[in-house]
Amino acid sequence: MTDITLIEAARLRAHGVVRETPLLSSPFLDEIAGRPVLAKAEVLQHTGSFKFRGGWSAVSALSPEERTKGVLAFSSGNHAQGVAYAAALHGVPAIIIMPRDAPALKIENTRALGAEVILYDRAGGEKREEIGARVQAERAMTLIKPFDDVQVIAGQGTCGLEIAEQAASLGITHGTVLTCCGGGGLTAGIALALEAHAPGLRVRPVEPEGFDDTARSLAAGERTGHGRPEAGFCDAILTPMPGLLTFPILHRLCGAGIIVTEDEVREAMRLAAARLKLVVEPGGAVALAGALFHGDALADGPVICTLSGGNADPAAYAAILASG
Repeated sequence: MTDITLIEAARLRAHGVVRETPLLSSPFLDEIAGRPVLAKAEVLQHTGSFKFRGGWSAVSALSPEERTKGVLAFSSGNHAQGVAYAAALHGVPAIIIMPRDAPALKIENTRALGAEVILYDRAGGEKREEIGARVQAERAMTLIKPFDDVQVIAGQGTCGLEIAEQAASLGITHGTVLTCCGGGGLTAGIALALEAHAPGLRVRPVEPEGFDDTARSLAAGERTGHGRPEAGFCDAILTPMPGLLTFPILHRLCGAGIIVTEDEVREAMRLAAARLKLVVEPGGAVALAGALFHGDALADGPVICTLSGGNADPAAYAAILASG
């Protein structure tokens, strides 16, 4: 099980490689939210998302023998790129299994980072797990799961260590931390880091409307799904339900989930571009949408939100900016 010791060890292995991303603010966003809003700009991380943290942590923790055999991952995009780049930096072979309908930019970037990409027909019923099982049987590669992996959670927790230090430097000891939440790796890692180093900061996961499996699970006290396909506007964070490893952490440490609409996400993307000068993809903007438009669901005080990914499809992103 991931704990603060593993997170701090992951940070030591990440030193000099993983970027410490800034905590940004804008008076215009503060005015909309009616409180101080600070954005953790993981869009500036290597590969354009926080997923590089977990990828680097997992690959760097492998034994020499495991590295020789290579790594395998399933992903619609950001985890794919994070693992591919971490593997490339370690000189480790990587195979990434991606849905054929994943954003083209994410597929192209994963290949450009040196990974072998295997595409599967998600809509047609092909199962990535079956493909992965065949690859593992043939090549004995180590599977790095996108969120339900002890070292991946530890790597994402390094983001929480930075938030704790950056908040303290600003004199912030109490407040809410909103995370963009899919399977819960980032949320769980940040929650564990803050429990140890900034217990006055409470984590709340944010999800898009209709894909609120974490919010439902927290309300029910057990893992439950949303029952929809893993495809949609906020593709980066659409998972069927919280992870077996992540949910117990979320249940113990996090407040209730917050659900945002697609229109709120679009407006958050436009505001991030206009006020923070940052490109944020839909799944990476849900926490900012929660901070700006759901203040009535938050405790008093400042709010810190993760901008978890910036790998937006160029044409779709341009249309969103223009529609504002």
